[in-house]
Amino acid sequence: MAKYTGINHLAMVTGDMDATVRFWRDLLGMRLVVGLGHPGYRHYFFEISDNDMIAFFEWPGVEPLEERDHGFPVKGRVGFDHISFGVASEDDLWELKDKLEAADIWCSEVVDHGFIHSIYAFDPNNIPIEFSSTVPGVDIRKTPVMVDSEPSLEARKGPEPQPGAWPEVTDPTPEADKAVYEGEGHKVVEALEEREE
Repeated sequence: MAKYTGINHLAMVTGDMDATVRFWRDLLGMRLVVGLGHPGYRHYFFEISDNDMIAFFEWPGVEPLEERDHGFPVKGRVGFDHISFGVASEDDLWELKDKLEAADIWCSEVVDHGFIHSIYAFDPNNIPIEFSSTVPGVDIRKTPVMVDSEPSLEARKGPEPQPGAWPEVTDPTPEADKAVYEGEGHKVVEALEEREE
């Protein structure tokens, strides 16, 4: 089984990169670590932690989402509800709440979910965001728990990956066929190399 290191990046969309940069970098304090672009296209990455980033594409004509409450049931086509960012402590949670409110950005009260305390807000694109601090002594990763009164059939099999659920790889890609194709971000490496010279 592959070993995951976190979320390399979430890729979101904005119609106003400047407002997005001011919110994520200047208000929330996430460093702008990569900026790709050319006329009609931008792709900027903000550092969440040592392993995780959030990125935004800016395309002409993009409009903010219609505001929708976090976790509120919807019908029809949907593939996204909200993003929750972990913070190191309860103090960090309150610091973010104070910053958002000082910037006149709506922020919920602190909600106690038992295993996390959370606040909810929206970015300039109306992307629903949550900030969560872990409740000390409650580690759901160490001790997974299911309290759904009617868990799905697959969830009843437990938290660990189930062997045999998918076909085994019988024909792995040979070393000679492992090709990697150059993408837009290759310019980042060239810029870093130029700095070192």
